[in-house]
Amino acid sequence: MKQTLMTTTTLPYLPAPLKLKTTSSMSVLAPPLVPRFKWFAVSVSQQRKNPASKTPSKASTNPLPTSTPATSTSAIANPPKNKKVLVPIGFGTEEMEAVIMVDVLRRAGAEVTLASVEPQLEVEASGGTRLVADTLIADCSREIFDLIALPGGMPGSARLRDCEILRNMTSKHAEEKRLYGAICAAPAVTLLPWGLLKRKQMTCHPAFSDKLPTFWAVKSNNHVHGELTTSRGPGTSFAFALSLVNQLFGEARAQKIGNSLLLDDADEANRKDEHNEAQWSLNHTPQVLLPVANGSEVIEVVTIVDILRRARATVVVASVEKSMQILGSQALTIVADSLISTAAEATYDLIILPVSCSSSFSIKLHLPLRYHVLRIGYLCSVLSIVNQIKEYNFHLLVC
Repeated sequence: MKQTLMTTTTLPYLPAPLKLKTTSSMSVLAPPLVPRFKWFAVSVSQQRKNPASKTPSKASTNPLPTSTPATSTSAIANPPKNKKVLVPIGFGTEEMEAVIMVDVLRRAGAEVTLASVEPQLEVEASGGTRLVADTLIADCSREIFDLIALPGGMPGSARLRDCEILRNMTSKHAEEKRLYGAICAAPAVTLLPWGLLKRKQMTCHPAFSDKLPTFWAVKSNNHVHGELTTSRGPGTSFAFALSLVNQLFGEARAQKIGNSLLLDDADEANRKDEHNEAQWSLNHTPQVLLPVANGSEVIEVVTIVDILRRARATVVVASVEKSMQILGSQALTIVADSLISTAAEATYDLIILPVSCSSSFSIKLHLPLRYHVLRIGYLCSVLSIVNQIKEYNFHLLVC
């Protein structure tokens, strides 16, 4: 009986722990947390900081929705910034090097500014190609860039060297340990007088290698030493540009850009397909016509023109648009030598069509030029256009 009485007397005491009512309070709190599972970790951390407050209140739940949206809003307000690159040009700049750098870096996603150190935007390059800069160097002197890359060429490298604004920008840029680079004559002619090659291994064009400090000079085509990247000349421009892409964006993106440009095409046998084989012999200076339109691949135009002019061919870059100024691919602007109506009055030994899909239709409108050509070459999407003139026995060189 005593045991029964004791059990009976303790019964009123059993429900005492139920006064915490944890299950009911948790059942009230649980539903709002289901759609807010992303903030659960925040609520746990807050409970760990305040273990004494076991019963949640409205005040304690307020920070949950307010803290997370604040973070997401700041992330939206401050998205990842694009890499900013400065490529300065002057009279006599090597056009292949400048255009390849700008083209490749823009393909990679960089925000590239092509800046003229001359009083005007239009700059005649070393091979005669006329480039149009995006801005004057003075207009971007206060901007901060992730990379400053100097093309070479003469007297272009000297024109860059003598630009005080560019010198101050590049010197401060290097002091802040940001990436900078130079190719061809620019390491020796531009960076060396500025004192930006101290304790740096570097390379340059062989014609200027004797100006470099012997102990620090290397003979590699491209060389990276800390923040400095140097290269030897037009033929190494693609490797130089891809090295800069690698440093800015990583190896994967550099490989992707290289593949898209067919720089790693191992199928050497199919790089040239020649039909109606004929001997090309001329007793005069070769006359070459290169029509261009808005959207043309400027990287192809400039490379072809530069190489043919080095070989002493007379090359005419003719615009099929109403204006001689051509806005090409990757927002690169060049100025043609003449309009197509003027160029069509002459006879040519070779016509080359280096165009992209966006400009193919404009070129097609001027196919009557076929009456004036002995041989024709073409690139990219122009294949579909030239195939429509099968009735003419052209000598075709397919690249």
